[in-house]
Amino acid sequence: MARVCLITGKVPVSGNKVSHSNIKTKRRFLPNLQTKRFFLAEEDKWITIKLSTEGIRTINKRGLYPVVKELRAKGVHI
Repeated sequence: MARVCLITGKVPVSGNKVSHSNIKTKRRFLPNLQTKRFFLAEEDKWITIKLSTEGIRTINKRGLYPVVKELRAKGVHI
């Protein structure tokens, strides 16, 4: 699943590009995804996660291990 944040579930959404003359054409708004490596100290290994910047803030706030444990409970392979 490309362009999906594993933590927040953000996906691309569609909308309109509006020109100066108010002509509307379809476009996509993509989430700000980053591929980031984290060191999981409890398992003594590095993990790579594709997540949005809001997901990075979630990990900073809650901690890496509780977030990974919650993802594994949902069935995500990490």
